[in-house]
Amino acid sequence: MSTGKPVVHFEIIGSAPATLRNYYAELFDWEFSTGDAATEKVSQPGNYHSVDGGGTGDGNGINGGVGGGEGFAPRVLFYVAVPDVEEALHRAESLGGKRLLGPEPKSGEFTVGRFSDPEGNVVGVAGPAG
Repeated sequence: MSTGKPVVHFEIIGSAPATLRNYYAELFDWEFSTGDAATEKVSQPGNYHSVDGGGTGDGNGINGGVGGGEGFAPRVLFYVAVPDVEEALHRAESLGGKRLLGPEPKSGEFTVGRFSDPEGNVVGVAGPAG
């Protein structure tokens, strides 16, 4: 029995990431660690901070990040784990979606992509670099 691909990461992006982090820390008691996004197309360097899903609730939460910076439009996005980001983006396009990003970065151990579905909802895919 196939259970499908899991949601493995979320992002909250905006033009004032420090304000967003403070907001969500107060609202949900989230603790952030300093990190960086996989690519500058996701967030300005130094402005992406992570939430460890293992440290939230009963320890089974999803990892996430809050970031962005000047020039980044507000959005909330989730990422689905896939074995091949390029293949997933191609399949999304073949089913009527539109590729928006990726695979990015072009090298390294981890890569991401984004597409919009036929209704315009944006979804991310993440997996090992090809």
